[in-house]
Amino acid sequence: MTTLDDVLLDCEDRMEKAVKVFRDELRGLRTGRATPALVEHIKIDYYGTPTPLRQIASISCPEPMMIVIRPFDPTALKEIERAIQASDLGLNPNNDGKLIRLVLPPLSVERRKQLVSRVKEMAEQARVAIRNVRRDANKKIDQLQKEGVISEDDRNRAREEVQDLTKKYEGQVNEAADAKAKEIMEE
Repeated sequence: MTTLDDVLLDCEDRMEKAVKVFRDELRGLRTGRATPALVEHIKIDYYGTPTPLRQIASISCPEPMMIVIRPFDPTALKEIERAIQASDLGLNPNNDGKLIRLVLPPLSVERRKQLVSRVKEMAEQARVAIRNVRRDANKKIDQLQKEGVISEDDRNRAREEVQDLTKKYEGQVNEAADAKAKEIMEE
């Protein structure tokens, strides 16, 4: 049987996961600097299996505007190159037979503004996910009260707690989005 604590723990856990997913998405967004997070999630067709790049190559940034990808298996170079070209990063891979170099061109002001609006869209999606968790938790709390498991006062306290969790995690999403927008607009 579900208890009030179970509902609240599940609610907090799911909200935490929504924030984590949002932060992971932000890491893959391009800013003015090169970062391995930009390419590490690109899926490579490695012997017929879509595999994240970070699992088949070492990724480093020897310079602020360059990413170097060194595959553990040199035969994967062509597939890595193909996957990068197919991605929506708009980068041209330079393949020298042993490793791939990606030179990041500087972002235009217009492109920076597009990226900031993309961050805002992603933040709104994360906030909607958090609110959906709140809605589900509130439904479960109401159900517990209907079944007589908890009193009306307990239900009201639990709903307040869920609202506090919602505010906390929406605040984390807003902070992360603001920080990323600021990072993108820096030159």
